[in-house]
Amino acid sequence: MAELEAEVALIDAEHAVHPKLRSFVCGAASGVTKLVIGHPFDTLKVRMQVEGGYGRFKGPLDCLKTTARTEGIRGLYKGATPPLFGWTLIDTIMFGTYGNTRMYIQSRLPANEELKFRHNMLAGFTAGMVCSVVVCPIEQIKARLQVQYADPSSIQYKGPIDCVRKLVHNNGVAGLYHGFSATLLYRSFISIYFASYEYYKTMFTGSGPMQNFACGGLAATTLWTFAFPFDVVKNRMMAQPDVPDRPYKTVADCFRKIYAKEGLKGFWRGFTPCLLRSFPANGVAFAVVELLHKHLP
Repeated sequence: MAELEAEVALIDAEHAVHPKLRSFVCGAASGVTKLVIGHPFDTLKVRMQVEGGYGRFKGPLDCLKTTARTEGIRGLYKGATPPLFGWTLIDTIMFGTYGNTRMYIQSRLPANEELKFRHNMLAGFTAGMVCSVVVCPIEQIKARLQVQYADPSSIQYKGPIDCVRKLVHNNGVAGLYHGFSATLLYRSFISIYFASYEYYKTMFTGSGPMQNFACGGLAATTLWTFAFPFDVVKNRMMAQPDVPDRPYKTVADCFRKIYAKEGLKGFWRGFTPCLLRSFPANGVAFAVVELLHKHLP
C-alpha cells in the first residue's frame, strides 16, 4: 500500500505545473476571461476617450445605442482579435512576472515574514513595466480599429493585419510603439492594482470565488480611479492619424491640449463604461486565477 501511494505521488509530481510557471498559466486564463466579458465596454470607453467632449457621442449610453444601431453587436467587438491573443499574452506576462517577483522577494525576507503592501506594489510595478513592451503594439492596433465607425470615411484598416502593415509602412516598426511613454505611465499603476487586491483580501474573513470576485473588482476600480487620465492620454496618442503634423507631439503636449480644450472633464471621458467593464471582468478573472492556483497540480 505504501509503495502504491509513493508511486501515485511520484506520478502527480511529474505532471505538476512548475511553481514558476503556475502564475503564467493563471494569467493566460485571466486574459481570455477579460476579453469575453469586457471588450464591448472597452470599445465604448476607447470611443468616448478618443472622440472627447466635442465628438459624435453625447455620452456612454448614446455611444452604446449608436454603435449597436449602426454597426450591430459586432461593432462592440471591433478590435477584439488583437486582444484575443494580446490580452492572453499580456496577462500571461503580467501575472507571471508578478507571481515570480513576489516569490523572489519572499525568498529574500526572513523566514515566516509575510509580504507587505510595499512588496506587492514593487512586484506589481515590475509586472507593469515588463508587459508594457508587449502591451503597446497590441493596444495601438486595438485603439485604431475601435475608432473605425460605420461611416466609410473613418475606415482605414480592413483588419488587424492590414493595420499592422500600414502602420509599419507609414512609420516603420517604431510606429507600433507610438504612445509608449504614455503606456509606461499608465502601466506603472499596475502596482496599485495588485497591491490593492492583496489588501482587499485581508478585509474578508473567509476566502472563496465570491470574495475573490469582490476583491478583483475593487482592485480594478482602485486602479482606474488613479490611472484613468493616463489611459485617456495613451489612447489619444495611439489613435491619432498618421500625418506629418500630428495633433499630439508628446505626452505633456497631449495633457496640455486636452485640458485647454476640454478642461478636467476631458480626462474622464469614458469612465462610466470603463467601470462597468472593469469590475465584473477583473472580478471573474481573479476568481478564475485563484481557482487555478488552488486546483492546478
